[in-house]
Formats: sequence, structure tokens, C-alpha cells
Amino acid sequence: MPISSSRRAVLIGLLLASPALAKKGVPVEDFTPPFPVEVPVPATPGAIFSAGYSALTSGARASQVGDILTVVLVERMQATKSNSAKTGRNGSLGLTPPTTGPLALFSSSDVSMGGTSAFTGKGEAEQSNALSGELSVTVVAVRSNGTMLVRGEKALTLNRGDEHVQLSGIVRASDIGPDNRIASTRLADARISYTGKGEIARASRQGWLQRFFSMVSPF
Repeated sequence: MPISSSRRAVLIGLLLASPALAKKGVPVEDFTPPFPVEVPVPATPGAIFSAGYSALTSGARASQVGDILTVVLVERMQATKSNSAKTGRNGSLGLTPPTTGPLALFSSSDVSMGGTSAFTGKGEAEQSNALSGELSVTVVAVRSNGTMLVRGEKALTLNRGDEHVQLSGIVRASDIGPDNRIASTRLADARISYTGKGEIARASRQGWLQRFFSMVSPF
């Protein structure tokens, strides 16, 4: 059944609006910063400690939806794996023919045999990455146990390309420092994405024809 031009335009618009749909299994997150929630001012009963009281030691730490905190990126991962195997096997068989009779025509070298097999294999893999910097994020939701869902992004437009950083995760209020900063290693369920596009990114990728032959090549 042919697809009409209007339906084709709608499909193209959906693909352009959400590029992450092409990656199956990767959830699409909305990085739009939320608006602060209006908290009603509780009635003061006249006591020193009343509802809505915040300790003086809390400072300017993020604690409500819409608050901003700074995540210090200190990601550093390194993995190493090695494997080796070696096997060997030798075997031989020899018979001594009689010196008289019809079998005397055979010599000892005619009825001896042997075999040798050997195998040696070794594999190594090593990977390391590092990411440093700072990124300010917004509190998206505050859960009943006090943890907060934070999310934010940063887009940089340079003269030779664009850089895009996205971050989301769950933080504890106790892990936030007095300067309203938290290390990225303290984020639970952290999702950090660092991508770029432009002529520098294009130069570091293979061409489409070379990628095709790399996939179909048996070597």
C-alpha cells in the first residue's frame, strides 16, 4: 500500500523531532527545566520551631523542585582483561618387525608413526575514559525518602562544531556540599551523555562507504 505525501511528511517530522527514536531501548528524557513549585506559607503558631523550618546549617542547598545545584564531573573508569591458553600433545607408536619370515621385508621405520599438536592463544583488552568539568542541573522531583531527581544539559557552539552534554541522576540531600555542589560519583542511576557534531567530529568518523565494507568484510 503506497504511503501518501501527507503521511510521509508526518513520519519525517516525527523522526526529525525525536532522533533518539532510532535507538531502540534508550528512553527519551525531557531536559526542559521545571518551574518551581509554589509552597504555601504555613501558619506560625508562635513557637521557635514551626512547620517549614530549615536549619541554619542547610545554607543554600537545593531541596525543592526548580532549585539548581552544580555537579562536578569526576568520572574516571579503567578496565583491563587478559586471557591466555596453551596446550600441547605428543604421541608416537613404533613396532619392531621380526627378522625372519615374510614380515622380515619391513624395516622398523616402516611400521613407526607419531604425531604432535600444539595450540597457543592469548587475548588482551584494555579500556579507560575520563571526564572532568562542571554542569549545573535542576531538581526535577523530590521523593518521599528525601532523594531528589536532577536533570540538566549544556550546549556549546564553537567555531568548529557543537558540543552537547546531558546529565541526569538521583542525589541525596546529605551528599550536597555547603557550596551547593556534588560530585558525579555520588549520583545514583547516573546517565551522562557527551556528544559533538561538526567538522571535527566528521573528520574522526569513517565514511559511509568505508563503514559498509568494514561490516561486510570477512577479514
